[in-house]
Amino acid sequence: MKLKSNRYSPLVLTLVFLSSLMLTSCFGEEPEYCEADIETATLHVDDPSQFFFQATDSTQTVFSTDSVITFTVRGDADVSALAPVFTLSPGATVSPESGSVHDFSGGPVRYTVTSQDGKWQRHYRVSVVPTMITVADTLFYNFEHYELEPTYRRFYMWHNTLPDGSLGNDWATANDGFRISMGSAAPMDYPTTPLENGYDGAAVCLTTRDTGPFGRMANKRLAAGNMFLGTFDIKIAMSDHLHATRFGLPFTSRPDRFTGYYTFEPGATVQDFYGNPIVGRVDSADVYAVFYRNHDAAGNEVVLYGDNVLSSDLIVAVAEMDYVAPTDQWTPWDIKFVYRQEVDEQLLANRGYSLAIVFSSSSAGGKFIGAIGSRLCVDKVRLICTHEE
Repeated sequence: MKLKSNRYSPLVLTLVFLSSLMLTSCFGEEPEYCEADIETATLHVDDPSQFFFQATDSTQTVFSTDSVITFTVRGDADVSALAPVFTLSPGATVSPESGSVHDFSGGPVRYTVTSQDGKWQRHYRVSVVPTMITVADTLFYNFEHYELEPTYRRFYMWHNTLPDGSLGNDWATANDGFRISMGSAAPMDYPTTPLENGYDGAAVCLTTRDTGPFGRMANKRLAAGNMFLGTFDIKIAMSDHLHATRFGLPFTSRPDRFTGYYTFEPGATVQDFYGNPIVGRVDSADVYAVFYRNHDAAGNEVVLYGDNVLSSDLIVAVAEMDYVAPTDQWTPWDIKFVYRQEVDEQLLANRGYSLAIVFSSSSAGGKFIGAIGSRLCVDKVRLICTHEE
């Protein structure tokens, strides 16, 4: 299997452009003192090594699009009396107070942040989830849990099921950026949308969209539909473009195969960066998964970014569909992970590896090359794993 080691992820570059549009708009219109964000959340405990899998798990960076904060702790950890400490937007306040003690054994605790001027509020749910090491041979991603994003209600977001049965936000998209470039678009006209009748139940559809007058003015004329496991930090998108995208989440099994079902219909005409048709070219899509070490040799936390998601020395294995063949019928894929390094079983048990899954409707969309209307739909994604008893 060939690794695309010398190109940036098309998903990353598309996200960078859309988020830059969003930041440019917000900076000009947002009222002073209106921020009501939790920026970091920290749990202080007497013995972090017995409570957390990794010492770095004690602090969570909270991105501006997040409303769910989840601490994953060891299965035997006592979560009945914990006091999360928050860093807030300047001048903001939080209720219940930062550092107050709460019982997390019954599920999430709700916090409300109020801006400095008192006119704006945001609500957060904080969970502390005791987790036993995953030993299931297969992990399931079904795309059944989706809703309109609660703040603007203009686009869809997806949830995964957490070990305690609550819903998390592991899946990320660039829909919020498209909201700025195409504010008049209906929810089903965004790049990433639900499909009620997929292969079996709901599926997710990724469509390459025209970015409208805003995009033409910036000579960035399309946005590939995309979805990935990870987070996107819009606050640093202007200052550090490629590091705004953080690919992957901790994963405690050894992935062996990456499977699912897809349909793919290329758009009618591939266009170049300037919007000119490329004669004879057919659009292609991206479907891949990356398994990597999430701490360096010095013990520092690591995530993969747009400039190294397919080339980092910390990558352990990759499963990539080399050619996404066009088809209007639900078609299975089954890709074997190709390993480049050995897996350290002790590190695996302590959440020392992460997994990224990436889908995009136009593989060159990050260079703003692709076909408007290219449509990749995916359903019933599976990670088939091996594990040590």
